[in-house]
Amino acid sequence: MYLGIDLGTSGVKAVLVDAAQRLVGQSTAPLEVSRPHPLWSEQDPEDWWAATGRAVAGLRAAYPAAMAAVRGIGLSGQMHGATLLDNGDRVLRPAILWNDGRSGAECAELERRAPNLRAIAGNRAMPGFTAPKLLWVAAHEPERFKEVAKVLLPKDWLRLRITGDHASDLSDSAGTLWLDVGRRAWSDELLAATGLGEAHMPKLYEGCQPTGALRAEVAADWGVPAGTVVAAGAGDNAAGAVGVGVVAPGSAFLSLGTSGVLFVSGDRFAPNPERGVHAFCHALPGRWHQMSVMLSAASCLSFAARLTGAADEAALLREAEAYGGDSNAPVFLPYLSGERTPHNDPHAKGVVFGLTHDTDRGALARAVLEGVAFAFADGLDALEEAGGRVERFLVIGGGARSALWGRILASALARPLDYPAGGEVGPAFGAARLARLAVTGEDPETVCRPLEIRHTVEPDPALAAALAPRRRLFRRLYGDLTAAFREADGA
Repeated sequence: MYLGIDLGTSGVKAVLVDAAQRLVGQSTAPLEVSRPHPLWSEQDPEDWWAATGRAVAGLRAAYPAAMAAVRGIGLSGQMHGATLLDNGDRVLRPAILWNDGRSGAECAELERRAPNLRAIAGNRAMPGFTAPKLLWVAAHEPERFKEVAKVLLPKDWLRLRITGDHASDLSDSAGTLWLDVGRRAWSDELLAATGLGEAHMPKLYEGCQPTGALRAEVAADWGVPAGTVVAAGAGDNAAGAVGVGVVAPGSAFLSLGTSGVLFVSGDRFAPNPERGVHAFCHALPGRWHQMSVMLSAASCLSFAARLTGAADEAALLREAEAYGGDSNAPVFLPYLSGERTPHNDPHAKGVVFGLTHDTDRGALARAVLEGVAFAFADGLDALEEAGGRVERFLVIGGGARSALWGRILASALARPLDYPAGGEVGPAFGAARLARLAVTGEDPETVCRPLEIRHTVEPDPALAAALAPRRRLFRRLYGDLTAAFREADGA
């Protein structure tokens, strides 16, 4: 039995997977995000620990015998978050998250200090990444910066709590802007550009390697054997890829979670930073991947449900389905937290354009689904500039449950979408697979096989034709409003 734990932005998910790779059970615990100032996005690491405890307790209550048979634990988590510790491993401030946009000026400063950054890290400096956050702390909280002894990513802070080890995997660490991604090692040059050194960093491992063992007191609390192996794990997207079997070069997935991701696996380091495409290490040795990332995807639907007073997201989707479509319906820009690929614009804002007296909740819901799909299409254009054509995508994430959204996405992207059985489990399942590899040393290709495809959604030519002029308006609106976004933020 293997336990996978995924520390997401909106919650912690824990899953139990047996030796036949069957999902035995799952449990979740919610998290909240603090936004005390414009562009800020933070969480208290102690809230991660409490939510992890609740999620694991849910499994222990429902499956005590299975928990007692756990042989390995894998971790996945939200990427890029800066968790700052002093020399006693005490948290110095709330963690600055991946969707925090405060460090725009620091990105420019980092690129000035490290002119080789894009070649080494494979990415341009963006506010979401970890390194610019440290420059912001140094500039705005200098006394706190002086106390920093270790910087850990969110899931790696969880690892510290359960094993006592300062360790990370390469896929997650590739999102810091401190890693030499092609060489799969920390870069002294990039660390020095933020006033840090390798001593501030955790030890690096491949995602399928063991990093330590569960502390006895944690094992007793969780109801698992003492000394259980803890794998290095992965950033959430690489873990999701491992979970659905996107490990072979050229295979790809679309993740419709809080954020939106198009992910393509490869066997070489192939960056395209100018278009905001991310080039990172994969969670398995000798593999890399490219991603286009949008900061708000399924979270846009949650936002719309809350804004319009819908009972929940499912009810709002039903209204969108009933509405159908209309060429004069509103157009939605989904930039509620700014945007990464392809705009690299922390100042971008969410916009609903084209409201009339006839606009109802169903029309707004439909606009949200289309706007997210158009942003994915922009990301696909950027992604394919860096490599060859991507022929099809597996779909994972909570938004994958919407059939309507699938039809809109397939038609906007002009690509078939394959829906795997169990794909909604996502990164937590991949973390459990990495735990198994850390324990058994099996061939990763054998364990990380693709999931069975439940159904495929093909592009609808009529729908694609109807969406095309709306996507042109979508792109024009962003271009027309770019300067206004910056002005609104005083930039």
